[in-house]
Amino acid sequence: MNRPTARTIPRAAIAGLGLSLSLLSPAQDASLAERYRAWLDEEVVYIITPREREVFGKLGSDRERDIFIEAFWRQRDPTPETPVNESRTEHGRRIREADRLFGRSSPRPGWTTDRGRMLIILGAPDDIGRFEGRTEIVPVEVWFYRDRSDLGLPPGFHLVFFQEQGLGDFRLYSPARDGPQALLAGVFGAPDAYRAAYERLREVDPNLAAVSLSLIPGESETGSGRPSVASDSLIQKVEGAPQAKVRDEYARRFLAYKDIIDVEYSANYLESDAVVFVAVDGAGVPVVHYAVEPRRLSVGKEADGYGTTLRVNGILTDPDGAVIHQFEKTFAVRIETERLADLGRRPFLLRDLFPLLPGAYKMSILVRNEVSKEFCSFERALDIPAAGGGLRILRPALGYKSVRTGRQARALRPFQVGPFQVAVQPGRTFSRGDALVAAFQVDGLTAGARAGGLLRFQILREGELVAGSERRLDACAELPDVVEEIPLAGLAPARYDLRIALVVDGREAASLTEGFDLTHGEYVPRPWVQSKLLPGPGDPAFERILGAQLFNAGRARQARSDWAGALAAFEQAMSRSGVNAAVLNAVGECYLQMGRSEDALAAWERSLALDPGQPEIRKKADAIK
Repeated sequence: MNRPTARTIPRAAIAGLGLSLSLLSPAQDASLAERYRAWLDEEVVYIITPREREVFGKLGSDRERDIFIEAFWRQRDPTPETPVNESRTEHGRRIREADRLFGRSSPRPGWTTDRGRMLIILGAPDDIGRFEGRTEIVPVEVWFYRDRSDLGLPPGFHLVFFQEQGLGDFRLYSPARDGPQALLAGVFGAPDAYRAAYERLREVDPNLAAVSLSLIPGESETGSGRPSVASDSLIQKVEGAPQAKVRDEYARRFLAYKDIIDVEYSANYLESDAVVFVAVDGAGVPVVHYAVEPRRLSVGKEADGYGTTLRVNGILTDPDGAVIHQFEKTFAVRIETERLADLGRRPFLLRDLFPLLPGAYKMSILVRNEVSKEFCSFERALDIPAAGGGLRILRPALGYKSVRTGRQARALRPFQVGPFQVAVQPGRTFSRGDALVAAFQVDGLTAGARAGGLLRFQILREGELVAGSERRLDACAELPDVVEEIPLAGLAPARYDLRIALVVDGREAASLTEGFDLTHGEYVPRPWVQSKLLPGPGDPAFERILGAQLFNAGRARQARSDWAGALAAFEQAMSRSGVNAAVLNAVGECYLQMGRSEDALAAWERSLALDPGQPEIRKKADAIK
């Protein structure tokens, strides 16, 4: 591990670096071991994001902190497939170099000085100009950097350091805060005396005078000698560059899943994208379709090729946090040797689906790769409307092609709408050679609306109509299912909105808008896909899923003392998935709370007939006989 020797730096010194003490929680101050305090306040103080610091402060054990530190560096590893983390090695080298170069001439460690801080953040400058031993100016160093575009910085820029009044450490120069007069020896003029100071400085050295007004080469002078405000913005951008470069969502995921996933996975969060679509099946049951696209798919060598096992865990909770549905599935991914190169050229997409009762939910999906020990996850808020909600268009799936597979009664396919299965990809990015496929359902149609209504499709760019078409409802043979293909060939690359409107009797009765992007590229790499099928309505497996959801919904209503609502849910559960002792016991409890003792006794006696070994239920039954 490359880090400086642990030292205790006064909190006042940390505050002097411009870092917020509010980010250090009381728990951190009181209980952190010295090695973790040194890691936070010394080793990574310039590169850790506020979210990462906050999450680190919430960890409850040294083991969790050690794993988080590994995750922290893994996120910054430019070559995670190799055993060496070049970013971590380079960061440690920069800290040691800052101590060596700047610690000798300072009463404090070199890494805490302004020059040390910039060296750690940016690395060594491409050029250094030193202005020393002159009576007219204080000692000054001008650092020049080029090609730091990976940090979102200009192609070339300067940083200036000076000894204030010729004494002490070199301090980072701010054109707006310090002004040219700060670089002149023995000058104590008014803070706004920019022009006179600039003219004197130009007599001493024109190049130094130029950077005293602007740190950005080629930036035009204002004419009044006033320093550049853009230069101070540049300094702020430099100081924030390490944080801006890192996508720290992994830290939140680490905190959320550290108690759920195995330790070997927790440091290996993998970014991903996802899409979720809800459609109602032919039996009137809502079905949730989802697809996950991890940033990469790692596989291991097998006897006849390559492969891995993806383990998927899903959980859906109601607004009170009660679990209504949860599942675990495995996807065995197998790749022939000759197709292995596709992993580097095409993304991988995992698709799945499940039925879900109407209601509002938080949906969380966790995917673990058993070969690489990586995990990805996503969350969505779902609002599944109940039937009979009036005329409406359900939220569409936007895809890049559709295939007619026919209606399947025995098994449902992911992203199937009527007889069509739609190929979707998170991100909604298309090329001009693609057709945009909009797949959706129209709910609540009356006979009159079917006969005289129409669907209007409009493509908008910044609110302006650029393309459109209409389709009569009586020409939609698969209603309530609609799959519309819209050519994109005539559009320029840009961000667009697809607006779909249902027009009845000349008025828009319902509408919605979804965004998509049209890229400059000739094509968009499309994924190779791994899917699960879902047994259709009426199949025991399908009915068991709904029955379990109804049972959990009943339990949630019991917790809210909604006994009548709970009883209704339990009765529906029995009609879906059959009778068992657990649901009968819950039914008996509802009856008892509703004052219907005889019905409670009947339910419990029926439960005992199925499973006599229930002493607590027998005691309840005996109490009301």
